[in-house]
Amino acid sequence: MKDLKDKVVWITGASSGIGEATALELARNGAKLVLSARRKDELERVKKATGLSDENSMVLPMDVENFKELEGLCQQVINKFGRIDVLYNNAGISQRGNAIESTMEVYRKLMEINYFGVIALTKLVLPIMIKQNFGHFVVTSSVSGKLGSPWRSGYCASKHALHGFFDALRSEVYENNIKVTIVCPGYINTDISVNSLATDGTKYGKKDTNQLKGMSVETCAKKIVSGIKKEKSEIYMGGIEILAVYLKRFFPSILNKILVNQVPK
Repeated sequence: MKDLKDKVVWITGASSGIGEATALELARNGAKLVLSARRKDELERVKKATGLSDENSMVLPMDVENFKELEGLCQQVINKFGRIDVLYNNAGISQRGNAIESTMEVYRKLMEINYFGVIALTKLVLPIMIKQNFGHFVVTSSVSGKLGSPWRSGYCASKHALHGFFDALRSEVYENNIKVTIVCPGYINTDISVNSLATDGTKYGKKDTNQLKGMSVETCAKKIVSGIKKEKSEIYMGGIEILAVYLKRFFPSILNKILVNQVPK
């Protein structure tokens, strides 16, 4: 997919952070956008910022935990555009809390939003892409989807699960001309830590130092869109923390010693 012009791209989690920045970058590349998240007012703001007309864009509020509404929302996209070229599953939530104190409700919520909601929407869009004989699934995982870091056990588990599902899906839909790209950000300057779940399920409410020093969402978005165009299987972006992926593969004992000191601050 060298050219995104006039491609219909559905982005979840489009109201802020990586989702918002990617929507703006996609608009600059000529894509038609479906913008989804829970906050309609923020989606309207993002739509206005894209400069896209009503004909070439759609605000579609959704809650990925509400599986029952997803089929109807999917039909709304088809009714307007007639197809879905790219589904970017970006909506998600993180965690800040140790394993011993984090409640089971926290772990369940992380899996519902980060994994089951993503799979539910993907399974609804999959038959559409098979019928088209074309499509591209993009999903935001994390460097934490390739390794485990302290105070993020549930978050890491949910992202590891995404890799298992989408790696398998990639093989299954190869003959249907459907691509799968897993996005693995490192530290990006967003509010992901602020909105993370604390041990009791409340909002963590603090911005990690690593996030403050992280890559800008604008640079991150450019790398994502470039990776989509190149149909990459995985995209990595961030700083030196990206090297952890390679340490995990070749020098796991060294990485384990480093991770001991990576409690969020």
